[in-house]
Amino acid sequence: MKMLVKVLLIVGVALLLYRYRTGDANMRSVWICSRNDVLGNLGVLLAALGVFGSGTLWPDIIVAAIMATLAFQGSVTVVRQSLDELNRRQSLVVVLGDKIIWWATEHAWETFSSPSMPRG
Repeated sequence: MKMLVKVLLIVGVALLLYRYRTGDANMRSVWICSRNDVLGNLGVLLAALGVFGSGTLWPDIIVAAIMATLAFQGSVTVVRQSLDELNRRQSLVVVLGDKIIWWATEHAWETFSSPSMPRG
């Protein structure tokens, strides 16, 4: 019964996050993790039924391989999107004396004190 409640809650969260599946890297990561949670819990239930029905461990091994593949695929997707977002961000660095003033398109002006700033 607890497993069913857990699956229903995770499915509910995944449905709430569905519209953010194409957002920035952070939102997409949350969506992918929630999706994988739902699929993992359903897979565990199916594997348990398969092991019980067949008397072998193969259903469990197959579900574990699928879950590992989903985790790897999700991490590759998020890392690629994160790198794309970093590469698209334009930034400007301004040096005034020993102060670095840095500005990027998505940030306000920020001032950093840099006593050990390299000169050159």
